Amino acid sequence: MTTQPLTAADLFRAVELRPDGPAVLGRPIRAPGARGVYVVELTAPLATAPIELTRIGKWIENVPTLRLDGERPTSKALAARLASFWLPATTILYVGSSDASIAGRIAALERHVLGDRRPHAASHWLKTLRVDGLRVWWAGTEAAEEYEDALLSAFAEAMGEADRAGLPDTSVVLPFANLRTPTGQAKRHGVVGSIPPAEVIPPAPPTRVVELPPGTADGVDLEPKGTGTTRRAPAAPPVRRSSRVVVKPTAGAAAAPARPANGPGSRRGTEAIELSAAGLERLQTEHAELLGRRPGVVARIRAAKELGDLKENSDYTAAREEQSFLEGRIQAVEDQLRRAVVVDAPSDGSRVVLGSRVRVENDGEEQVFTIVGTTESDASAGRISQASPVGKALLGRSAGDDAVVRTPGGEIRYRVLAIE
Repeated sequence: MTTQPLTAADLFRAVELRPDGPAVLGRPIRAPGARGVYVVELTAPLATAPIELTRIGKWIENVPTLRLDGERPTSKALAARLASFWLPATTILYVGSSDASIAGRIAALERHVLGDRRPHAASHWLKTLRVDGLRVWWAGTEAAEEYEDALLSAFAEAMGEADRAGLPDTSVVLPFANLRTPTGQAKRHGVVGSIPPAEVIPPAPPTRVVELPPGTADGVDLEPKGTGTTRRAPAAPPVRRSSRVVVKPTAGAAAAPARPANGPGSRRGTEAIELSAAGLERLQTEHAELLGRRPGVVARIRAAKELGDLKENSDYTAAREEQSFLEGRIQAVEDQLRRAVVVDAPSDGSRVVLGSRVRVENDGEEQVFTIVGTTESDASAGRISQASPVGKALLGRSAGDDAVVRTPGGEIRYRVLAIE
């Protein structure tokens, strides 16, 4: 018995939406101003991905930041990686949504150039294919993002074990050109920097607005009236003023201090994060707990979908919000783990460093602090950041030393009693 390929029509039926289409991708569709979801598919399933090596080569050439598993790839290596995510048992290539205009979003997809950030970089894997006659189906709905997630979930559920087994990443099953879900779950394809980084627009220089009293604009000041004759010395030529004076920074104004490329002010995701050994263990434990919660959240979403209309489904909305928070926290923890550098405290306990447990005395009261990295501080548990005022004052001190913290209210003196 031959298994029928999964089509866009099957997918819309699975989420109880009635789609319009199909239309040929690249031709105008009749969905003016409508928000909703859409699916791009082949006219018939293909056993292998019709990837064009010439397009891959131009992509690599035009995007210097592109990396495959951390290295600059060849055209064949990158094409092979993309082809490994091809699913021959379906015609579906991409699922998308729009909160403004389905027609505009689909038109942006067609105009997109591989390697550009705009106008539709989310589907840029489609541009690696050489295939004619792609079709698009669409359906209007006020809950566009919710139905996009439902369509992707239905797609994953429809893929059999044999289809999943052939993928490099079996945990997140998506159509060929979808790289992540609306809640942040991404398939691990190893391709990074595939589009140029966003252009950084410098902030406007600070301005100061001076409001002048009425009648003083344009150098015309009203003089108080009195009796008699008042003799005045010749006045200097009037200075033309505006009722709104904008003062821009001058060349001699103090500039913001330069930040090191690998320091606290550098771009997030590039600098190392110093952690104590205990901090790393806590982070790894949290990561395992978060991953353990994933199946339960997915099951809640699946059960909520069976209750009816997603737009008015509070259980589904709550489960989606929990999944969004969970996936966001997983990504944040994984980012910290990738950049973690463990700093071990010296075994002799001769001085206070990151990871040290310090017993101090302040005004006759003893306290115990553990010096930790900036991402693991918790004042209620006695863990203080090495970047905090107290942490900075204690770093490098030995037993018997005084650490002084200067505050607007005066100095606070800590005597180091012991380093554990």
